[in-house]
Amino acid sequence: MHTQPESGIISTDRRQLLATAAAGIAAAGAASLFSPFTVPAAAATSDEIRPFRINVPDEQLADLRRRVKATRWPDRETVKDSSQGVQFATIQKLADYWATDYDWRKIEAKLNALPQFITEIDGLDIHFIYVRSKHENALPMIVTHGWPGSIIEQIKIIEPLTNPTAHGGTASDAFHLVIPSLPGHGFSGKPTAPGWTPVTIAQAWAKLMQRLGYTRYVAQGGDWGNAVSEVMALQQPPGLLGIHTNMAATVPANVSKALAFHEAPPADLTAEERNAWDQLDDFYKKGLAYALEMSNRPQTLYGIADSPVGLASWMLDHDIRSYQMIARVFDGKPEGLTRDDILDNVTLYWLTNTAVSSARLYWDTTQISTGGGFFDVRGVKLPVAVSAFPDEIYAAPRSWAERAYPRLFHYNKLPKGGHFAAWEQTELFTTEMRAAFKSLR
Repeated sequence: MHTQPESGIISTDRRQLLATAAAGIAAAGAASLFSPFTVPAAAATSDEIRPFRINVPDEQLADLRRRVKATRWPDRETVKDSSQGVQFATIQKLADYWATDYDWRKIEAKLNALPQFITEIDGLDIHFIYVRSKHENALPMIVTHGWPGSIIEQIKIIEPLTNPTAHGGTASDAFHLVIPSLPGHGFSGKPTAPGWTPVTIAQAWAKLMQRLGYTRYVAQGGDWGNAVSEVMALQQPPGLLGIHTNMAATVPANVSKALAFHEAPPADLTAEERNAWDQLDDFYKKGLAYALEMSNRPQTLYGIADSPVGLASWMLDHDIRSYQMIARVFDGKPEGLTRDDILDNVTLYWLTNTAVSSARLYWDTTQISTGGGFFDVRGVKLPVAVSAFPDEIYAAPRSWAERAYPRLFHYNKLPKGGHFAAWEQTELFTTEMRAAFKSLR
């Protein structure tokens, strides 16, 4: 594998990069009328990087609205809280807005205003957003989303991180951003055989950064993005300086064992550690059902590939604090996310038909599991930065982070924010990225 020459798509001049992308998009024109996701039709070499543009046919959007309106509803829950799952009133408000007022074309235009590309890595097409800063010494960073997220999660951080001087920062805060879609998610290819796990994805991301010509860079992620970033740190590809996580894997072995066997918490937990225990205990007992089903029987989920409302409710029920926030949004109390934000992400999954292909990441990863928990310490030796958001599945305590990451170089506990930190609390997240990586530049 070799890096594309300076005169090709991987130019250090952002204007040339964008011009090349525009030319490819123009060449794709006619075909884009018939395909929702278009790349130029010319034959590609194994390491070619091709411009990408979205153009969803009106017929697909009309079919989506028809399906939402035709939803066959169950009876409402028999309790007054969310203990039985996504509440009837919340999902009906979502469906009403989706079928009548929601406009996919707005997010489609935002995405098409960004430089997007496709490249084949290890036999699979990988889609990514690639925005270079105008600042010469910007730090390259690859940012990985999770489930039920997508590249939609990262759109809001692109401008403040690549153009910091226009957003309260200095030129020394600048990043070049590479934001890929996980295999089987969004606009990336769907694996046709088992084997795409955080291990192989981490290897693919290192190849992508090499293909883009970067010899020094950092990685960031939460959810599956954390798993991928931590595995990259374990693999230590040339050029990776360190990682940042907003959903750290720091749970000590004795705590993990006690949680798994429904034992009492260790007696020596501090107040901060006991809060993390309580969050994890609640999640494992009441919030893990979606992950168990996708880990065990992802192909069974035909219903969420056939029903938009079924898909939306499945995605909303990820973790209780995210769900509660989303429910408040549809009650008219936006806080970080809007109704459009939420439906942009769900609609992306629907239009790309990735409900089941994304679920297979859980199954594939289970096949290589040694029995450890998702939040167990992995033994990362590279420099690590941690941002602990209070409404995450669990807020990693400083004490656990210091033990899990011997080269922890930044830790901060944030005042607000949850699982979708970059999307929900963009300003806090941006400030964290600037502070966290300052010492690695």
